[in-house]
Amino acid sequence: MGKKPVKYSVVDAFADSAFKGNPAAVCLLEEERDDEWLQSVAAEFNLAATCYLTRIAEPEPGEVRDSVPNPRFRLRWFNPLAEVKLCGHGSLAASHFLFNSGLFQSNNIEFLTLSGVLTAKRVPETKQADFLNLENREAQRYFSIELDFPATPLTEFDSAEIPWISKALDGASMIDMKKTTTDRDLLVVLPSGKTVADLLPQFDEIIRWPGRGVIVTGIAPPGSGFDFFSRFFCPKSGINEDPACGSAHCALANYWSKKLGKCDFIAYQASPRGAILNLHLDEKSQRVLLRGKAITVMEGCLLV
Repeated sequence: MGKKPVKYSVVDAFADSAFKGNPAAVCLLEEERDDEWLQSVAAEFNLAATCYLTRIAEPEPGEVRDSVPNPRFRLRWFNPLAEVKLCGHGSLAASHFLFNSGLFQSNNIEFLTLSGVLTAKRVPETKQADFLNLENREAQRYFSIELDFPATPLTEFDSAEIPWISKALDGASMIDMKKTTTDRDLLVVLPSGKTVADLLPQFDEIIRWPGRGVIVTGIAPPGSGFDFFSRFFCPKSGINEDPACGSAHCALANYWSKKLGKCDFIAYQASPRGAILNLHLDEKSQRVLLRGKAITVMEGCLLV
């Protein structure tokens, strides 16, 4: 007997209109698939993230649950080349898929991932959708999703260790540099958000960085309505530039909190597609709440 077709959606995450933010494929699995199949499908989609969801109906061994627990799903993320440990836009896309699926009525979801238990919360933004009795596809624009992620610590880093970085960033002036302790991303601070947006990265140089990728950031232009701009270059992942990276903002929130003396931010990822992220850093618990919108742009079935 052949495998059942797998339903999928392509969702633009951290976007309130189609073809903005970061697209992710979301697949709901009703039966186990091996890792080779998961990676092959991710390569076929060729997006920054392909997400696989599996419903968890029973508590984990030794776990005590509430009488009416939140729906739980196992969540895995793959880029075109490998499985990844943490993916913000993939989590937002998967949450959006589930909240619009009709599988449950809860406004909260728990995900079991390689980075532990992560939560997603549906945050209604207006009662207009209910008032107009809109269909599910139309109503999706009327709520945001809030993800609860671990903050990413940063350590000092000396640019003298990588003399090629100036060339990689097209000769842009660099005013600060850090390294994340998780994925060993390099975080480079440029003079302004405009410098970040205008940057022409040299990917053949950036790929020399031994960690996951290079984050560039700068203070937002006055009057823009944002606190800071950023971009994320990750050619080793099979995608030269990640259009909207939630995990990078778990480091950016830590950095800008110290520089700006606050914990709430409106961030703009200045990739060619553009993305908006609302962030809150809980300094005590070292958690970051990432809030954004998403929109479904494609649906279908995998037949293999």
